[in-house]
Amino acid sequence: MMNSAPTVASHIPQRARHGRQWRAVGWTRPLLIGAALVSTAVSLLWTAVSGFEQPRVALAFGVLVALGEFARITLPGGREAAPIATASAMSYAFLFTIIGDPVSLPSPQVVAVVAVGMGLGELPHILVGRHPQWGDLARRFLNIAVTTLLFRPLIGHIDLDGPLWWLSLLLMAAIVVVVWLADSVAAAAIRADRMRTRFGVTLRDEMRAQVAIGMAVGASAILMALSVHVMGLTTLLVFTAPLLVTQVAFRRFAQIRRTYLQTVRALSRVTEVGGYVEAGHSRRVSRLAQGIGRELGMSESTLLELEYAALMHDIGQLSLHDPIPSGATVLASPREQRSIAELGAAIIRETGVLDGVAELVRRQCEPYLGDSEAGPPPLGSRIIKVANAFDDLVGGSTDQERVDAVLQRLRMDTGHEYDPVVVEALATVLQRPDFDWRSG
Repeated sequence: MMNSAPTVASHIPQRARHGRQWRAVGWTRPLLIGAALVSTAVSLLWTAVSGFEQPRVALAFGVLVALGEFARITLPGGREAAPIATASAMSYAFLFTIIGDPVSLPSPQVVAVVAVGMGLGELPHILVGRHPQWGDLARRFLNIAVTTLLFRPLIGHIDLDGPLWWLSLLLMAAIVVVVWLADSVAAAAIRADRMRTRFGVTLRDEMRAQVAIGMAVGASAILMALSVHVMGLTTLLVFTAPLLVTQVAFRRFAQIRRTYLQTVRALSRVTEVGGYVEAGHSRRVSRLAQGIGRELGMSESTLLELEYAALMHDIGQLSLHDPIPSGATVLASPREQRSIAELGAAIIRETGVLDGVAELVRRQCEPYLGDSEAGPPPLGSRIIKVANAFDDLVGGSTDQERVDAVLQRLRMDTGHEYDPVVVEALATVLQRPDFDWRSG
């Protein structure tokens, strides 16, 4: 106990700073939506007053944007994307000639066409009750607005037939990278506020998650603009086809991830159906573990692995001849706990793809300071140990005195059994008014 006090105290200020950071980024989503609405209103008004330049070109790109927005997808992590719409809109912003004929498109018109196209593409979804994620939609629109404002004023300097043609391509590529970086920052700020985690963690997650699709969309937009420069508008459909195939692949990948998680959740309920643990125990432990993991700044991929392990942490109880009363492994002997953890890990390893999850489950019963030559257990195992002990002792009770008493009991065992930082993170998470580990 005496040795753990400095460790706990050293982490409390850090978590306090995290709390201030969440409040600081809470304005990002409404600011983006407001900026998108203002940009749309200004561009539509300007275009209505000034008139359309080259309406046939505007119609072609507007239709592509609408179709792409209609076919938007939801990627793993709840990220909404519309690759075809974004690439088409960005290529419209990059348009400089059509088969050698110069194209003079005012920046407000480009923004207005994109806004109308996105709105028409979202309309069928809204009519059937599938509202978009307004923050993501605003980000997609503002990406195009920023691209337009950066590129259109420089259109007079674009010359692909001169000796310095490569500078034009370098300019477009640089704009794609700048817009992608700005979009990653905005997406990370929104996600940090929504998920109650650190901005730096969400920024890394967003950059990793969006780098592939972002660069593919940007490269496709540049190629579409170049193809129109050489062969005209008919080439748009040719370059849309690869994007459509890519989008189908991403959609299938997202569906596989959702099915995978649903399978793990169903498997975790086997212990409940068999009467080995209380109903809802695995789900509650999973929610607690994820909350703690976010509080401690875990990355998205690590959180997903933690969720799998928390859901299946008790699956080893299926091997018991006599179930533990109420399934509370915290009340079992150390030998029984190790046996349950080892057998659970063995079952999970049979999948052939969850070795990391199996290791978290295998070492969940080990004390915080570690009793084996392998050293202290991984952070995920320490989190599951604390979350499982808390739910074993509290369950679905709403008695605040019981919750406080269990937290105090865990704190008393932080000298050896439980990680003090994890216990304090649990206490912080439980204090949030918007967090309820009992809910679905």
